[in-house]
Amino acid sequence: MKALFDSPAAIILLLLVIVLFGAKRLPDAARSVGRSIRIFKSELDAPSGTKDAPVNTAGTIGDAIDSEKPHSGS
Repeated sequence: MKALFDSPAAIILLLLVIVLFGAKRLPDAARSVGRSIRIFKSELDAPSGTKDAPVNTAGTIGDAIDSEKPHSGS
């Protein structure tokens, strides 16, 4: 069986990805995927039912939602 990236198909696939996402957006997409994998692995390593130190997820949708919540108090 041929490997997926052993032929000109790899070059075609790479060109297709660059055309679809654009060369400027690829580093951001790779960074997001890496951050997601890192968070996923940290969640797998944590024992179930316990919360360790929060994972640094600066710039996520959750941060925006939390900042919009009204604060009760004085």
